[in-house]
Amino acid sequence: MKIRPLNDRVLVVRIEEGERTAGGIIIPDTAKEKPQEGKVLAVGPGKWDENAKRILLEVKKDDRILFDKYAGNQIKIDGVEHLIMREDDILGIIEK
Repeated sequence: MKIRPLNDRVLVVRIEEGERTAGGIIIPDTAKEKPQEGKVLAVGPGKWDENAKRILLEVKKDDRILFDKYAGNQIKIDGVEHLIMREDDILGIIEK
């Protein structure tokens, strides 16, 4: 299934963290926090300003981003959990 976000929305998949601590302890799924890091899969064309001009997004496809724990709306696409969020919900882009 293909999804194209509208306006200033971004489609993100969470990047799962390792299941072990530095000491080698395995963390069960029930004790894990949701990751706050993700990969951008698709971006919308941007939002409109008051002069009817399109404001392009700063994030682009394949960017690694940081976002708030409760940002966006969760959806399932082909059995995989994704998030659709506004660009304003993104805290930063992780530079490589």
